[in-house]
Amino acid sequence: MTKLTIEMVSDLVCPWCWLGLRRIQGAIALVPELDVELLFRPFELDPTIPEGGVNYRDYMASKFGPETEDSRWASMRQVLIEYGEAENIPFRFQDLKHRPNSFDAHRLVRWAQGQGKGAEAKEALFRAYFHDIRDIGDHDVLADIGAEIGLERDIIAKLLASGADVEETRKEADTFREMGVSGVPTYIAMRRIAVQGAESSEKLAKFLTASAAQLPQQRSYG
Repeated sequence: MTKLTIEMVSDLVCPWCWLGLRRIQGAIALVPELDVELLFRPFELDPTIPEGGVNYRDYMASKFGPETEDSRWASMRQVLIEYGEAENIPFRFQDLKHRPNSFDAHRLVRWAQGQGKGAEAKEALFRAYFHDIRDIGDHDVLADIGAEIGLERDIIAKLLASGADVEETRKEADTFREMGVSGVPTYIAMRRIAVQGAESSEKLAKFLTASAAQLPQQRSYG
């Protein structure tokens, strides 16, 4: 069976990306006949956020306008909450006070992925931010999350403090922007076919099947 490599380009402060993670995992479960390798790639929705982060409400107001019952952001938030409930995702938007810089969280995902724990890191970081209301831009918090998924806390803390893989992570993020990725989540199959948005698991399963059909077939020798 030929392996189908899917790269999920996403940001850890993107609620649609948490939905996207659950849905691509659901899609993979719907096509057990395929050997799918899911890899995670970094993307910063707003690289201009300072290292210490900013006030969440002020930031969202600057993007979507003042928050009212019928504002664009209020409507989007309600849709996300409803979608989240369907995917067992407990968003707590009303409690968010801080909008962190997500770059170092992407470094943690990179290291976790190297240990075969990429999906665990993504899930843990999404939950930490959107449900547990933790600052995933803070090095101590990131080291704790690393430990929670089975990584060595001291090693993660030293890597974060040393600036390890900063250049590599930034180059990787830049690569996908140069490829034309402008919104997330985006799923890329074999660096050839892409689909953007947190589509349903059923639609993503069709994307996986269609992508697999374009792979070169392995010959069978009897």
